[in-house]
Amino acid sequence: MNSPHPLHSICTNADLHCHSKVSDGTLDPEALARRAKANGVQLWALTDHDEIGGQAQAREAARELDLPYLSGVEISVSFAGRVVHIVGLGFDPEDASLVAGLRATRGGREQRGRDMAAGLAQVGIKGAFEGALKYVGNPDLISRTHFARFLVESGVCQDVPDVFRRFLTEGKPGYVEHRWAALRDAVRWINEAQGLAVIAHPGRYDFTPTEEYALITEFIAHGGRGIEVVTGSHSAVEAAKYTETAIEFDLLASRGSDFHSPTESRTDLGRLPELSGRLTPVWQALEHRIQRAA
Repeated sequence: MNSPHPLHSICTNADLHCHSKVSDGTLDPEALARRAKANGVQLWALTDHDEIGGQAQAREAARELDLPYLSGVEISVSFAGRVVHIVGLGFDPEDASLVAGLRATRGGREQRGRDMAAGLAQVGIKGAFEGALKYVGNPDLISRTHFARFLVESGVCQDVPDVFRRFLTEGKPGYVEHRWAALRDAVRWINEAQGLAVIAHPGRYDFTPTEEYALITEFIAHGGRGIEVVTGSHSAVEAAKYTETAIEFDLLASRGSDFHSPTESRTDLGRLPELSGRLTPVWQALEHRIQRAA
């Protein structure tokens, strides 16, 4: 690969967190690969929510572009009354335990979606389930993001953040809780599939210091090894905070935009600050799992 930095370098432009149309993004895996390459990404992973159906497409597109690739997924976990996301990287996408676990985690999304639509209907918003389904196609993958796109497109709200503020967070008409995977199970599935587990965007969870400490220590106890330090939703202050967290807990540091859409995402693929030189990047531990063009 023609690159100013070897892949083991802290300066590698790695983007190890993004989403395609297979979950709640708006681009297909091939388009994401092209966008990543055009933006100077040197190591890429597609991490759809609870779904690895786009991995073959992403891997092949990356191979054709000579873009080093790591398999990826973002697993939804229930912890301390909140939904926490665990990113898996470098795993075997055909591992039976992982495939079965993700299938079970996706189960119940359709009923949850119908319940969300019923709540929205009570405040005068009709046809929300069918409207959201237009953006995903598969009821097993329907999520709040698809409802948000429908509400923006239909003129009910100005943008996706407006939808979440008014309708799709706890206590609002369209919010329905879903029981996701247990933390220990998500980490186990990733580890048994020869991958590496990472806590995604820890600054987003609004945990107390005690709750965050509990999350990190339990994650490590179950075999988790990484934490996202630089990500699309982290401010510079949060990136500095989680740099110290990674050092304190001896965690590998990850980096990813959490890109979903050219029109919705705050950070584009590959447009992230570098990790601190004090950190050990997660891709150093995954060198043997990186897939390259022949």
